[in-house]
Amino acid sequence: MDRQAQFRAREVLIFQVAEQLLLENGESGMTLDVLAAELDLAKGTLYKHFQSKDELYMLLIIRNERMLLEMVRDAEKTFPEHLAFFMLHHLHHPERAVLFHQIEERLSTTGQGIHHLFSELYQVRKQRLRIIISMTEDYLATVQSSMTVRDYLASIWSVTQGGAAILNSSFYQRYLGSRDTLRVALIDQALAMPEHQSVNAQMN
Repeated sequence: MDRQAQFRAREVLIFQVAEQLLLENGESGMTLDVLAAELDLAKGTLYKHFQSKDELYMLLIIRNERMLLEMVRDAEKTFPEHLAFFMLHHLHHPERAVLFHQIEERLSTTGQGIHHLFSELYQVRKQRLRIIISMTEDYLATVQSSMTVRDYLASIWSVTQGGAAILNSSFYQRYLGSRDTLRVALIDQALAMPEHQSVNAQMN
């Protein structure tokens, strides 16, 4: 393995372990000293891959967004399959969905020297949105729904984020019963929205 390939392989491992530590211990428990010790690397080696903990967090968020972009590029999946895949990506790991959202919001106002990474993040999201909007337009036309693309996508995002917040809540977890039952119910609710909108439009 050449030096560049070793660098990339080490970076992938750093990101994997950093995300695991972040999800297990939260921001306060995920220090660069802990990360270096977990990886058995010198702390200086970490700085070859990122300049600060804020930059590491942004790179983790971008990595997650690139994963979502690759998922939506799969042209063989139907719209309901894409929707379920997107929702389960968040609902099976609600702690990641909630934490990444909180970190991004914080860094958007307090982050130092990472504006270029926000530009990169938004570019990835724009690429994904272009595909999603086109896909959603086709789906809503197929099911003859009067719901707008904007309203439908906003509703899917709201249901997903709300579901992740509930699944991540230690208080609500005591009353949830089966987590899988809730996940399926939320996906069914999201898929049924265009049909309900069409029915309501006809009644009015």
